[in-house]
Amino acid sequence: MTIETVDPSDHRVRDAAEIVQAAALEADGTAPFGEQTVLSWTGPDDGDRHLVIRNPAGLPIGYAHLDAHGTAELAVHPEHRRAGHGRALLERLQVENERTTNPPALQVWSHGDQPGGRALAATTGFQVVRELLQLRRTLDATFPGPEPQVLPAGVSLRAFRPGEDDAAWLDLNARAFAHHPEQGRMTQADLQARMDEPWFDPAGFLLAEQDGVLIGFHWTKIHPEGLGEVYVLGVDPARHGGGLGRALTRAGLQYLYDRGLRTVLLYVESDNVPALAVYHRLGFTTWFTDVMYQRP
Repeated sequence: MTIETVDPSDHRVRDAAEIVQAAALEADGTAPFGEQTVLSWTGPDDGDRHLVIRNPAGLPIGYAHLDAHGTAELAVHPEHRRAGHGRALLERLQVENERTTNPPALQVWSHGDQPGGRALAATTGFQVVRELLQLRRTLDATFPGPEPQVLPAGVSLRAFRPGEDDAAWLDLNARAFAHHPEQGRMTQADLQARMDEPWFDPAGFLLAEQDGVLIGFHWTKIHPEGLGEVYVLGVDPARHGGGLGRALTRAGLQYLYDRGLRTVLLYVESDNVPALAVYHRLGFTTWFTDVMYQRP
């Protein structure tokens, strides 16, 4: 078996990746590739690299993605595991990463903290450096509960206006997620790629405003399978501690509830203690964990 590097403009990238993704999802219960990787299959070439392993018949049995920041994901078709393909992809990812100027440390996601990922990490010297939790809660007859949704004085909510709010939102997002390795570096192209997705609805992109200035937001998402998501929630760092984050969370949940959604998910870093406290008080519990590996 050989590993080929496929140009992102080649439709075979998406074809191969989707075959591996679907098979792994069915076997493992979680998709091996995140949103940014999926968008890269059809998006602009941002220096990402796509690696594919095929069997002698030409069918894809493994796929890996590496972005320009040294973050990678990989998966092997369940029918071809435990044959060294995962290790081969990981070694090739390291080679590809070293080819960049001032290469960052290679970091590899395992979505759902899969046993195969743990085994591969143990034999290659990679260790867990980050945990991303998926939390969920049910929106049933007890929602929204006795606590009223109260925005801080002088704050109002409105829907995002594509094309008009882009720059102001990107600025707020960068400040709100200044220390976040992915969300904080979102660009106009990243925002546009998401606005071009079928699920995007500006009505569910709630902005908190005071005196004409954006100070917070709750971007919700509705998945085709009927799940709601607290997609991104951010507050101006200068407004932390005033209850705006909690009010925005409840406003977004109410939006999803009013549209018939009864299960809501969100992602949060395992070490984000303040956010976890808010979400736990709102009834969210851990559903599964994504882990990121890096070699010390």
